[in-house]
Amino acid sequence: MRWLLLAFTVFAFVLCFTRHGAGAWGFWLLVGLVGIFATTLAFVQARIAGHAREDSLSEYDLRRLREGKDPLKHDRTVR
Repeated sequence: MRWLLLAFTVFAFVLCFTRHGAGAWGFWLLVGLVGIFATTLAFVQARIAGHAREDSLSEYDLRRLREGKDPLKHDRTVR
């Protein structure tokens, strides 16, 4: 979705700079600026979601965290 927003934003700026009327120029400029804002938020959200921890941990994993150990799900020494 974020790549589609980026493509539409670029397309809006292309339309903005190829229009001859002031009304069309202003409209596509406004669409492009809103698109920049939305695209930036979409990329930031994807980056945050990609680096976030899982939503829930089991009681055992929470106890291990309180003891200062890594959760079992992320412990690479357990086989």
